[in-house]
Amino acid sequence: MPTKTPPSIIAIDGPAASGKSTLGLKLANELGYLFFDTGVMYRAVTWIALDHHIDIMNEKAVTALAENSPIDVVPASKSDGRGCDVLVAGRDITWETRLPEVDANVSVVSAYAGVRAALSQQQRRIGQRGEVVMVGRDIGTVVLPEADLKVYLDATAEERAKRRFDELTARGAKVDYDDILAKVSERDRIDSTRDIAPLKAADDAVVVDSNILNVDEVFERVLNLCK
Repeated sequence: MPTKTPPSIIAIDGPAASGKSTLGLKLANELGYLFFDTGVMYRAVTWIALDHHIDIMNEKAVTALAENSPIDVVPASKSDGRGCDVLVAGRDITWETRLPEVDANVSVVSAYAGVRAALSQQQRRIGQRGEVVMVGRDIGTVVLPEADLKVYLDATAEERAKRRFDELTARGAKVDYDDILAKVSERDRIDSTRDIAPLKAADDAVVVDSNILNVDEVFERVLNLCK
């Protein structure tokens, strides 16, 4: 019998620090697909707003940034742990998008309807080319509801805060676990209750609990779904 062709469009959704990016990158590398973490676009807009001293609560101004800022996402040019390069007007801001101040504000930015409309259109265009693993919070529900395989990766807020704490301290940042947990919980609240594209599993998504599985076990389970 012929070997089954892997799904061409794979959507991986889930809350912050659930392991979506780690899973998505490993899966894309295994399949030879494009890895596209759509969250980097919202992070880029958030960083641009902060860098330009624009009030995050000014929806009109932030939306204008999303519509007019030249944001590009390309394959990683450095082996420093990044899954891609995030460029704004040619400037590499990949690690700037992971700063704590961006973490604290990105949910507000991503809740704006105009921002989501501007960025979702770009994400959809990339995804429809196929052979892509797209990671985000509304890929399977809004951006690419026709995705061939939808995975919702979940874990408790406590476990996800621990992962983010370990990630930041490994890079030399001085952070407090309780503070990170509070931010993760607040981000969950904002993401899951926003009016536009709230965080939730698609009806036909496979829910994977990464609380009880390590990175390799999660990867093997999802890879088996692809086969």
